[in-house]
Amino acid sequence: MWGNFKIEYAHGGTLFLDEIESMPLVMQIKLLRVLQQRCIERLGSNQSVSVDCRIIVAAKNDLRELADQGVFRADLFYRLNVAVLQIPPLRQRKDDIPLLMAHFLQQAAQRFHLPVPVFRPTDVLRWQSYDWPGNVRELKNSAERLCLGLSDDLFIGAGTGLDGEAMALGLTAQIEQVERGIICNALKVTQGQVSQTAELLQLPRKTLYDKLARHGLRADAFRQPDPDS
Repeated sequence: MWGNFKIEYAHGGTLFLDEIESMPLVMQIKLLRVLQQRCIERLGSNQSVSVDCRIIVAAKNDLRELADQGVFRADLFYRLNVAVLQIPPLRQRKDDIPLLMAHFLQQAAQRFHLPVPVFRPTDVLRWQSYDWPGNVRELKNSAERLCLGLSDDLFIGAGTGLDGEAMALGLTAQIEQVERGIICNALKVTQGQVSQTAELLQLPRKTLYDKLARHGLRADAFRQPDPDS
């Protein structure tokens, strides 16, 4: 039902399917039928509906190898294998890293209503020396952490995008750390004004007060001193 709806909605346009290798086999069969017959059947109906759309798929793993292993349907692979664009992993295109980082920092700053962090040439060298096993997605997450003012140590060390201290904290503690960082940055932006901070974070004031108490934060500590006092 979900797949049919998406395909019908894309009629006359383009449907992008990311990480196609994770599609269950039953859905692969349905997608293959659509590609072969150019039609779908709505749920609860025996009538076929013609669809005409361009289908673009992306995969993190080699679909040909997965087809040879029987993990991905070979007939679907050959149906999709028309025009192939292979994008090297981030570690093989180091020159793209500063451009992507600048883009993701801009996005994160807009999302969190924060100023865009400024990075230095030494930062770029460190990022380019890292292998980025999580590829572009890891780079994007790292940009968000950097924008939130969390530890820049995540770019240093071996094999992980998180610093060892953060990994040792566990998931709950890491979430608390991120939440505290977001609240602190919002308080900096509003200079400790609780109402504006609650509005910025889209939280009820009572919820914000509860979070301030839980994190041991005082809004007045973020207020600028009165120069006349």
